[in-house]
Amino acid sequence: MNVEHPSISIVRFSKPIVRTLALSILLLSGCARPTVEGQSSAAQTQDGIPVDVAIARLAQLESPRSYTGTTRPRREIALRSQIEAQLLNLSVDVGDRVRQGQILAQLDTALLRAEVIQAQAELAARRSEVVQAETQVNRSRTAVEQSRLALQQAQSDAQRLEQLLKEGATSQQLTEQAQTAAQTAQQVLQSTQAEVSTAQQAVQAAQKRVKAQAALVAQAQERLSYAIVTSPITGVVLQRVTEPGNLLRPGEEILQLGDLSQIKVVVTVSELELRNLRPGQAAQVRLDALGQTSFAGTISRISPAADPTARLVPIEIILNNPDARIGSGLLARVEFATAERPRVVIPQSALESEKPTPDQQNTLFIVTGQGDQARVQARSVQLGDRRNGQVEVLSGLRAGEQFVVRSGRPLKDGARVRFSILSEGV
Repeated sequence: MNVEHPSISIVRFSKPIVRTLALSILLLSGCARPTVEGQSSAAQTQDGIPVDVAIARLAQLESPRSYTGTTRPRREIALRSQIEAQLLNLSVDVGDRVRQGQILAQLDTALLRAEVIQAQAELAARRSEVVQAETQVNRSRTAVEQSRLALQQAQSDAQRLEQLLKEGATSQQLTEQAQTAAQTAQQVLQSTQAEVSTAQQAVQAAQKRVKAQAALVAQAQERLSYAIVTSPITGVVLQRVTEPGNLLRPGEEILQLGDLSQIKVVVTVSELELRNLRPGQAAQVRLDALGQTSFAGTISRISPAADPTARLVPIEIILNNPDARIGSGLLARVEFATAERPRVVIPQSALESEKPTPDQQNTLFIVTGQGDQARVQARSVQLGDRRNGQVEVLSGLRAGEQFVVRSGRPLKDGARVRFSILSEGV
């Protein structure tokens, strides 16, 4: 039996009709889509294209390199004993502030005072020798005068007898005796004159012995002064090496002092970086112990000798420390100021084309206006060095101007934009 079902008859269409229906559906859907996209584009144009905006600032492409060192006083003094004596008193301890000339330690002076007294007694004896030698000089000079007078008398007698001998009034024997007496008186005069010279030499020798003994007295007194140890600088006690009661020998250390009015930090740099450093150049020093506080310093010395193995050169940095806030032995981080002038630096992604042109020209969108009046202006900028996703702008952009870092759609000159929540200054 042939029975036809009503539902089956409904779906039985011919092939031309099916193709016609499918084409109509495609056309209807194609016409509806442009209408939606057009409405979306018009809405975005009216509200503005969303963009991320940044403010141009001066910076340097490469951050200064940090070097580590240790703080030390610019002047460090080791107080040592200059004599052999027992330490009686030590009046300061580590961390105490001291003044120049302040008495810090006292050594035993009993033996030293005895040495001074003995040297002074010996000096008195030497001065007595000088007096005795000078007395002998005076005696010898008196004898010279007496001998000279005797010689004159003997010569006068000899001449008178020679005259009488010519006149026949005396004998030849008496005349010869007078001449002999004159010659003897001449020899006596010469002898006494030699005694004067000898006595004068004795005086000079005694005077030299006095000077030598006086030097020994001064030396003993100076040694006695070493028993009182005073501070040669104004600073702080860095280390207390010995204790009262110990026997000190010459050269043994008592205290270590440091002048903390200025601090020095020594860091080592590569020999390749020396061309960027010079004495007097500024440096920034940060101390971990004092948080993020930065201190201004200057390069005071560049060592002329590098380490032959590591090729590192010691650099000394000096910074003022008037309130003694910076201590010794602290970890210091040093950054040297570069002579390079800061330029406007922007992210490389802000450029219309991130590939550099031969003349380093590129397009950047500058934002003008605020709020609903914000628009972009295409501007040609001259670029410099590029590093780590950043690029220098040599011209075309000033510090403080706003520029587009990225946008949701391609931009055109004069396009209206709205700031995203990631924009600076929002």
